[in-house]
Amino acid sequence: MQDKEVAQLLHDEALRQEQTINLIASENYVSDDVLAALGSTLTNKYAEGYPGARYYGGNMHTDALERLTQERALALFGLSADAWAVNVQALSGSPANLAVYTALVPHGAKIMGLSLDQGGHLTHGHKVSITGRWWQQVPYVLDKETEVLDHTAMRAVALEEKPAMLVAGYTAYSRIIDWDALRAIADEAGALLHVDASHIAGLIAGGVYPSPFGYADTVMMTTHKTLRGPRGALIFTRKDERKLHEKVNKAVFPGLQGGPHMNAIAGIAVALHEAMQPEFKAYAAAVVNNAQTLAQALSEKGWRIISGGTDTHLFLVDTWLNGISGQAASEALEREDIIVNKNAIPFDTRTPIDPSGIRVGTAAETTRGKTTDDMIALAKQIDQILRSILI
Repeated sequence: MQDKEVAQLLHDEALRQEQTINLIASENYVSDDVLAALGSTLTNKYAEGYPGARYYGGNMHTDALERLTQERALALFGLSADAWAVNVQALSGSPANLAVYTALVPHGAKIMGLSLDQGGHLTHGHKVSITGRWWQQVPYVLDKETEVLDHTAMRAVALEEKPAMLVAGYTAYSRIIDWDALRAIADEAGALLHVDASHIAGLIAGGVYPSPFGYADTVMMTTHKTLRGPRGALIFTRKDERKLHEKVNKAVFPGLQGGPHMNAIAGIAVALHEAMQPEFKAYAAAVVNNAQTLAQALSEKGWRIISGGTDTHLFLVDTWLNGISGQAASEALEREDIIVNKNAIPFDTRTPIDPSGIRVGTAAETTRGKTTDDMIALAKQIDQILRSILI
């Protein structure tokens, strides 16, 4: 590379990734094939529009690629093209959620989403997000004792507020979601059910987490977390008389963005193909096993795990109960080359800048070949690091 400054930064980042233990729940490591697609000549092609209806010439190969990516996305999740459609152009999860709301929720109407401090996402209607400015968030919370979803309380809120959309699927929630219960609540309240499957997409594809497709009206997922692909997002919509797919397509383009990043779509296509292979199911199972082992080992060392454990790739640790803030814990671990993120815990009394806990995920380290034995050793290391700053 002629640009020595950028080359040095790329080298330094590669070295950082190599030398650290990555427990960021929303990160993973892509294959060389995905990287090759991202760095391909598709970077040079502008493909504004959709296959067969582009606004530029020379798109015969990008049309074929986008159709292939759609076919693979449907096939990976066992969906019929007669019943479901998928948009593969959204640049990432936040704009993908924005596209769904723009397409299907009237401006100013109510979106019912899990509160941010309870494990929801900014784009589920939180006030600091554009989604909380253009729409009204109706928040719901977890049960304070069990720290899991309270369907009775959720139903009461939904029936009182009558939201246009109920959002399920979360960014810091470690338990199995009862899709059937949420579908029933949405139906009773007259709401659409939108599932943000960003974190659990790879677990669903790997068969270790229940699929929401039998229950949701729309499903959005990012492709760079447990699905182990590049930055990007998929928006699945039911095909019926409501024409949800047509509305979402128009919201993505021309509503919110211009030409898609075809190199990223190529990377997504590769990642989807990889996720169809038998070894991906073994990977997904190992991710969950590693998370459960690490959570249990930390619990045995005196660290409180939110909800008592995990069914997924992630869990929250209440570090403040032991006298360490989330920021202090994150910084102490990073000094020893273990990367986590500070995170609010349910009903947190501290600020988001310096919350009461950390979020821990195992997808990235499982990709690197870590086993349950490694997780037990890692728990000992984390415990020693955190307790050293209490002295």
